[in-house]
Amino acid sequence: MTMTATGIRPAGLVAIDREMQRQHADARASFEQNTAMALKVAASIRKTGRLLLLGMGGSHAVGRAVEPLYRTLGIDALALPLSEQLGQPLPLAGRTVIVTSQSGESAEVVRWFSQAGGSSDSFGLTLEGGSFLARTAPCLVGAGGTELAFAATRSLTVTLALHLAILAALGENPAAALAVLEAPQDCVIAPALVALGKVDTIVTSGRRLQGVAEALALGLTELSRLPCFSLEGGQLRHGPMEMLGPQIGLVLFRGDDPTSDLVTAMALSVVEAGAPLVIFDASGQPPVAGAVTLSFKPASGMAAVFAMLPVAQRLMIAFADSRVDNAGTPVRTTKITRSE
Repeated sequence: MTMTATGIRPAGLVAIDREMQRQHADARASFEQNTAMALKVAASIRKTGRLLLLGMGGSHAVGRAVEPLYRTLGIDALALPLSEQLGQPLPLAGRTVIVTSQSGESAEVVRWFSQAGGSSDSFGLTLEGGSFLARTAPCLVGAGGTELAFAATRSLTVTLALHLAILAALGENPAAALAVLEAPQDCVIAPALVALGKVDTIVTSGRRLQGVAEALALGLTELSRLPCFSLEGGQLRHGPMEMLGPQIGLVLFRGDDPTSDLVTAMALSVVEAGAPLVIFDASGQPPVAGAVTLSFKPASGMAAVFAMLPVAQRLMIAFADSRVDNAGTPVRTTKITRSE
């Protein structure tokens, strides 16, 4: 466990540790306890064939993570920031809408329902059963109550488990993903932390696992206060590679899916450019020379997401702890964003 110069773990990180210790059990309970509502959401999705996933921050990253999973089932799924839907709205007729907010109280959630009003095909995902969102729309509610720590960790895993319940109701086999929750795979993150020890920023990237990359970049930025960001693999290739060098750390996500070769090609380019590289790898392919590889059993879809996310969370926490003295205590924002 990384310590700050004082040797005392910051209170904000202790709070995050507490959330993370519960996340697998809460995720399993969330999956099991929301079957009835998941069937209602699945019925709506089957009827419309179109799904709009709305959220902010970590909730939007979850939407991005599950977008490809719904699309694989033939559903026209799109994840948008709720603020974007407020400012330049997509037509909602004929779409199932899932609004995600772990607190159920975000300013955008309140405004969207006051303006759009919801419909019989509007649903919510939240961790707080007594929240505005839960009172306003039929909701799947995650187990364990509101997440108290600043950066999203448990709330991501629990919300993904709620989506797994919906995907299972649509016919997806949840066994591989549930097996990962039952027996999490650990990885030693120390070599990755060393690789990123002197970088000024971290860029995360994936292809089909881009949503996980975006969740990690958000957490890195919130906790380390460095300008970390995420670029989908193709977008990273189209120009931004000009930034690569020893001060720019790259974290790539490679799963056992048809996009893995593209992630491998990017990894080779990153190594050639001299940028420190960490790969979260569930592809089953050989490691890339010159990269620090965090290896997982071959997996794709939600199983890969559940395997990688907790380890990525540990890396982001350790990285932040090595950079700032009071990591986990926000200085410019609050846990629940009540202003736009």
